[in-house]
Amino acid sequence: METHGFLAPEDETAARQQYDETGPIAQTVVKETAKAMAFDADEYDERVTGEVIETARDALFASLLEVRTGTREEYEEWLADRDREVVEEGSEHVSHVAWHDALAETVVAATFESEERAAVATLRRQAFGRAYRDLL
Repeated sequence: METHGFLAPEDETAARQQYDETGPIAQTVVKETAKAMAFDADEYDERVTGEVIETARDALFASLLEVRTGTREEYEEWLADRDREVVEEGSEHVSHVAWHDALAETVVAATFESEERAAVATLRRQAFGRAYRDLL
């Protein structure tokens, strides 16, 4: 079993705090990206809206979520010790699982055979959408 990322808020307060901390980082990333794209001040003001920065913040938060990957057996063993709602996408006949423990309440999981990186990225977007978007 492997762990990717480090954001694993255990409750809504922790999730909000961690999300708030990504705000200035997202703004810096957007600003530096716009600078690399040679936006002048007027173009920056016109194109870099609050919505753009919010999207960057959402993506940044999601990309830092802690995701575990392992065999189906490792996943089931980990899950057996926890009382959680489970939302699993994919096939039960696939040998690997990526999962995120959202707020110590819901496990969002996705199965994969060999493309671990893609599974982790997809799962992070799913976990954000299912567990954090409405909250944050």
